[in-house]
Amino acid sequence: MTQAIPKLVNFEEFVDWLPKNRRVRYELHKGQIVEMAQPVGEHEEVKGFLTIKLSASIDRLNLSYVIPNQAIVRPPEKDSGYVPDVLVLNRANLASEKLWKKQSIVSLGASIPLAIEVVSTNWRDDYYLKYADYVRVASRREEMGIPEYWIVDYAALGGRNFIGNPKQPTISVCNLVDGEYQISKFRDSDACGGKLRIISQTFPELNLTPNQIFQAGMM
Repeated sequence: MTQAIPKLVNFEEFVDWLPKNRRVRYELHKGQIVEMAQPVGEHEEVKGFLTIKLSASIDRLNLSYVIPNQAIVRPPEKDSGYVPDVLVLNRANLASEKLWKKQSIVSLGASIPLAIEVVSTNWRDDYYLKYADYVRVASRREEMGIPEYWIVDYAALGGRNFIGNPKQPTISVCNLVDGEYQISKFRDSDACGGKLRIISQTFPELNLTPNQIFQAGMM
């Protein structure tokens, strides 16, 4: 569960308010400061597994990408700020980010090849709120147009219209193609012997199956 702090603030006030040495993660959702609950161990294992695999690909392919720990994603001109579970940044574009050097804040879709949210009990944020701000209607000025967004629902917490009925662990991969988003869903039940590979336009050589990700949270 997340806990909202009742006072509404703008983005600048939120950044000034943030504790300097914070152990608790905070996000700003439409002007409301939200204290993010401490995640369960399985969530952190999935997040750590993905970070390791993507970091290995970045290193092996000598890509100009970096995976920060606490960078804030701010949708342009909105009083919202998110800290994705896994965020891949394009170093070449960070010079265009006015708030990056001093505050590790990014606002341009071109700076973010890939953002990943690992679903918790507040699953509506990942499927509705963050999806709307990260990717929806990329041609509109107020939308970010992040090229690729994953929603990793390893515990099948989301609504049935997202992960099927009966509910089952699902990875939703949203890719920006010719100005429109295409959503592909990957489930272990769709694989033949667990061999279905996740297709990523950011990491086309990534050899990773849904089962490997789901199993990471069950060790």
